[in-house]
Amino acid sequence: MAGSERVKMATGEWYTCLDDELETLRVIARDAVFEHNSLPPRQRGNLGPGLKALLGEVGEEARIEAPFHCAYGFNIFLGNGVFLNAGCTILDTAAVRIGSGTLLGPNVQIYCAEHHREAAGRQAGLEIARPVDIGANAWIGGSAVILGGVRIGEGAIVGAGAVVTRDVPDNTTVVGNPAKAIKRN
Repeated sequence: MAGSERVKMATGEWYTCLDDELETLRVIARDAVFEHNSLPPRQRGNLGPGLKALLGEVGEEARIEAPFHCAYGFNIFLGNGVFLNAGCTILDTAAVRIGSGTLLGPNVQIYCAEHHREAAGRQAGLEIARPVDIGANAWIGGSAVILGGVRIGEGAIVGAGAVVTRDVPDNTTVVGNPAKAIKRN
């Protein structure tokens, strides 16, 4: 496994996503996501059983509404009482940690993968994975986009439709594209 594309992805090196091992892991995630999204709500509960087993960590009363999509699942860590509304997408090529009590509105997107800047690199499937950390009791408004390498502080608010390209301090509200601070909470 040393030097494998999975190891490169996990250690923040350039790797190729056009890799059999990574594709196998994505298929496992797609199966778990399909089950979660297809189960009747009363049968699914807070999380479909396959998705709950796949995620890196699931705190008490964490809930993901359907539909949901993730790339791998095992890089997603949810604190207690985390809520992801319908339509959320997490491309978890790196760790995505969401602190307890945090709420994500509908269609929030978290993208850890960054593609190569050169066309030849993109054609070769080259990516680099950057983690996302969202502190406890944050609120991420609907259709916000959070890019890899970003930390959103505790109690922060990200306005609907914002594109977060930089860290957000604790207890700060950001809006816009790119997201900019407008006030301290």
